Amino acid sequence: MDDALALDLGRSTLLVALTIVAPVLLVGMGVGLLVSLFQTLTALQEQTLSLVPKMLAVVATILILMPWILRTLRDFAETLFRSLAELGAGPF
Repeated sequence: MDDALALDLGRSTLLVALTIVAPVLLVGMGVGLLVSLFQTLTALQEQTLSLVPKMLAVVATILILMPWILRTLRDFAETLFRSLAELGAGPF
């Protein structure tokens, strides 16, 4: 395996990871912003008020997007194993 192939595999791995994590992070940030705005407007400074809605939103997002996440990971693994098999890098 040469350096270019290793860099390409690393780049595609990071791209897939960012693609999977981005929607969950965006939902968490959006809910955090809304809760923060609500706390500012109502002068409620309860710590659990900011944590619980974010946690619930992130878990709900992961559960909703789970089929897409698993399909993306499966496609990436198939592509990875196929490219390694073409190079003769293992018994695939």
